[in-house]
Amino acid sequence: MVWIGSVLDITGGAETVQGFDSLARMLILFGLALAAIGGILLLIGKVPFIGRLPGDIYVQRKNFSFYFPLTTSILLSILLTILFSLFRRR
Repeated sequence: MVWIGSVLDITGGAETVQGFDSLARMLILFGLALAAIGGILLLIGKVPFIGRLPGDIYVQRKNFSFYFPLTTSILLSILLTILFSLFRRR
C-alpha cells in the first residue's frame, strides 16, 4: 500500500511519495553514523591513556567524586578540527 497524494494505491506499485526517498536516505545515513560512533566509543574505552592524561581533573572526597577530562577534551577538539578541515577542503 502506498499513499499517492490523497489516494491510497493498493496495487503494490513501486511509486513513492515525493520527498520520502530523501528522508529515508537521511535516516539510513544517520543510523549508520550513530552505529559508527557507538563502535568508536566502545573501542575508545580500551585505549589506556584516553581520560587519564596529565591535566585531566579528578577530585575524590568521602562521598563525592568529580571528573573533568580537560586535556582529553582539548586533544579531541584539536584532532576533530584537523579532521574536519581536511574533509572540507576536498
